[in-house]
Amino acid sequence: MARSSLRIAVFRVGRLANRKLPWRRGAATVEFAVIAPLMMFITLGMIEVGRMVMVKQLMVNASREGARLAILPDVTSEEVETTVLEQLVGAGIHGATVSLSPSSLTDAPAGTPITVTISVEASTISWVPKPLFSLQREIVASTTMRREDS
Repeated sequence: MARSSLRIAVFRVGRLANRKLPWRRGAATVEFAVIAPLMMFITLGMIEVGRMVMVKQLMVNASREGARLAILPDVTSEEVETTVLEQLVGAGIHGATVSLSPSSLTDAPAGTPITVTISVEASTISWVPKPLFSLQREIVASTTMRREDS
């Protein structure tokens, strides 16, 4: 007799646990409606920051390649700028500005520091439709190396 009443009690408790309480109806929908925009905002922010870090690294690599070319003798500024822009376009970065210091490499004697600077607007490289998370308006990368002897 004790076993059958225990079975009935367990059945009733299990049944009550599975029944939805009237004051909890729709709670999951409301919780989702509150949390979903926040999660979307955080996800877009992570995408934006990740893209900015990736573009900065690609720009550093391109400026380094440009500086390595610029320190060689008999290389012109136009060749350096073309090489850097080709590297950037190959990486999917368009609209970058490349500048060299000194601007004319033919007059630079051996040992002169040559700086290759690249800048691009953050809004032109963003994957997010309206970039809210770009902390800087412009991303800049530069590399300086000394000019070699001829």
